[in-house]
Amino acid sequence: MQLSSSETYKKKMKVLANDGISQSGIEALEAGGFEVITTKVAQNQLENFINENAVDVILVRSATQVRQELIDACPSIKLIGRGGVGMDNIDVDYAINQGLHVINTPNASSSSVAELVFAHLFGMVRFLHQANREMPLEGDTRFKDLKKDFAGGTELRGKTIGIIGFGRIGKEVAKIALGIGMKVIANDGYVGEAIINIPFYNGQSIDVNIETQPFKEILKHSDFITLHVPNQKQYIVGEDEFKLMKDGVGIINAARGGVIDEVALVNAIDSGKVKYAGLDVFEKEPTPEIQLLMNPDISLTPHIGAATLEAQDRIGKELAEQIIKLLSE
Repeated sequence: MQLSSSETYKKKMKVLANDGISQSGIEALEAGGFEVITTKVAQNQLENFINENAVDVILVRSATQVRQELIDACPSIKLIGRGGVGMDNIDVDYAINQGLHVINTPNASSSSVAELVFAHLFGMVRFLHQANREMPLEGDTRFKDLKKDFAGGTELRGKTIGIIGFGRIGKEVAKIALGIGMKVIANDGYVGEAIINIPFYNGQSIDVNIETQPFKEILKHSDFITLHVPNQKQYIVGEDEFKLMKDGVGIINAARGGVIDEVALVNAIDSGKVKYAGLDVFEKEPTPEIQLLMNPDISLTPHIGAATLEAQDRIGKELAEQIIKLLSE
């Protein structure tokens, strides 16, 4: 008697990487016996696609939503994976209660986000975001004027950076800040103190102990403030918080849109309270407010904190390792 194909080999589980996955992640999953689908499926077509293709795993970044309705409508799903850290686009508790695995990659992108914070900081204090706009337009006719306009830069060395949220990314920010000679203070409701290990190329390293401080103390004493907290139900920084800050403060948000009141931010810039602002995330994505996009005093990036080749490679591998471990048992 001839065996059916289903009896001669185990059916491969299907992984839909709806927001993409690195080649290294694809190769690791395929080597682990999974079929990887990289088709980008529109949100309103996900239910049909998953059911028609009997998808076992759905991987997303920040674009695709995995809500209760989709989970209920797609019984083949066994695991939901988030390439990155924040999972506010997934109904995590509901999925877990339904017996699904829910994973993310908290270790993979911390360095990339931290480096973007300093890309904004270095650029802002030397007005690079403004100079890059003006030089192509008027560099050949107003060179001397522009040189004067952008001459009042500020050094980061010796300044105090306040880190709100002292998890993995916050600690990576602290490493870079200490390395360039900044004073570091931090706030976190769950971390009392942390040892920051700074490695050097020759195998040596130094440890710096940082004790977290009350939130208001960070606001009062920081020259620059950077936020690294998860999605919030209300603003962490609004009108009242800006009033507590130093005049001429700099602020960076590479965490989540909605942790800073954007209207209050623009008002604080207009009043001179905030001299430097850098935003990688926005309350309204993918259509940020025009008042932010057109403001010459704000350094802007389109939510690219984790978008380095190295981070995406690590994310793909970390997702693959977890999926293989959880679903191959």
